[in-house]
Amino acid sequence: MPLNRQVYLLDSMRLSPETIAVAFAKTSRSPQSFREIAAELTDEKSAEFHEKWVVGYGHASVAEHAVLHIAVENVSRLAVECLESNRLASYTEKSTRYQKWDAQAYCLPPELETHPLRALYEDTIGTLFETYQHLLEPVRQVIEQRLPRREDESESAYDRRIRSEYVDVCRFALPAAALANVGVTINARALEHALRKMLSHPLAEVRQMGEEIKQVALERLPTLIRYVEPVAYLEQTARNFTQHARTLPPAEDADWCRLLSWDAQGENRILAAALYRFGHMPFAQALRAVENATAAERAHLAEMLLAGRGRHDIPLRELEYAYFTVDVLLDQGAYFELKRHRMMTQTAQRLSALHGYALPKAIVEAGMAETFRLAMRAAHRAYLRLSADLPEAASYVVPNAYNRRVLMHFNLRTALHWLALRSAPNAHFSMRRVAQRVAQELRSVLPALGRYLLVEEDETWQDIEARHFAATAERPE
Repeated sequence: MPLNRQVYLLDSMRLSPETIAVAFAKTSRSPQSFREIAAELTDEKSAEFHEKWVVGYGHASVAEHAVLHIAVENVSRLAVECLESNRLASYTEKSTRYQKWDAQAYCLPPELETHPLRALYEDTIGTLFETYQHLLEPVRQVIEQRLPRREDESESAYDRRIRSEYVDVCRFALPAAALANVGVTINARALEHALRKMLSHPLAEVRQMGEEIKQVALERLPTLIRYVEPVAYLEQTARNFTQHARTLPPAEDADWCRLLSWDAQGENRILAAALYRFGHMPFAQALRAVENATAAERAHLAEMLLAGRGRHDIPLRELEYAYFTVDVLLDQGAYFELKRHRMMTQTAQRLSALHGYALPKAIVEAGMAETFRLAMRAAHRAYLRLSADLPEAASYVVPNAYNRRVLMHFNLRTALHWLALRSAPNAHFSMRRVAQRVAQELRSVLPALGRYLLVEEDETWQDIEARHFAATAERPE
């Protein structure tokens, strides 16, 4: 008789992450059950296994079964960018949409602790936090006019409903130095890579954070991350390209969003891959069939592939056979949401005060435009002075309102997910603007599949600009 199927959890309260990783790894050679394998293991035997097979022979995939949940508190949002730059991890961070920031909740970077410009830095950060605090009540009043309180709604319920609306606007004044808390779930293999990046980072705060995470993780992963050190290749490559990039004069693009490249055959390749998956022909034959089909026939294939998909249904992997590259200029607040889509390839330029800033219309309506502009000018002046001596640390004083260039490379399957999520009515208006514009660009090169991008149809990116922005790239005087 066949054995009964067994499905169970290995107790992470009783077994260490390294022991669980060994229990899973040994199943490839042992006929025993996972429980039986685990019962024979000790932390010492697990360490010996990892020392031999993971460290010695490089079987790093074993380390993916050792998972940690790490709480990281009071790190700057600038440092969070490096922490959250790893694809194979999960993050939840303190939200600038739903929480209000305390005026003292900012990082003094180690580079500035004894630097002559420390006073300028602290004065500028103080100005930005003071501006943020001054914006809250006037902007709330503007939002209250747009979204009046319901008859049966309590004050606390009403505040919860509108908080994300007015705090969303005020957060444009918060600098990258603002502190955040981040919960991280990550396996040992990904953590090793993450730590190497942090320990090799040009910012001292990030290096310190990496060392502290390493020390905490060693309590549960004494073998798997023991040998993590800074990577000279990462450090030298960053220095070399930073130096060379300075020889190229900066220039502005007339358009804030450009679809730079796409696969002209991508749509045909996706449809052919779907036929290939469910048929038995060579891919070349499936591709020829799609290429020889009429536009109406290709539209029918696209309909079969995507028309029945609900908003929360994950589409087939065959949509990964078409790629797009987009260069976008967006405010830092929007980038902080965009960076969460880690399955796409993103190359963000260093945060600066060189590309103008966004001015939300609600700030103008609240009568706070000049206060906001004064803060943006102060940040710009401080950034220029700091960047002469400390080009990396100068980014700490840059507020969320300032624009940043980001290069994105993604497939259509990824696009369907992030465009639907970030164009939704509850998404931040800066990100809705980006999502709607990118969707427009993709539809221009996807005659059959473009209609199935599930973006909100009730607004365009131009509507969002007109409704929410007094300016998207205002220059400090």
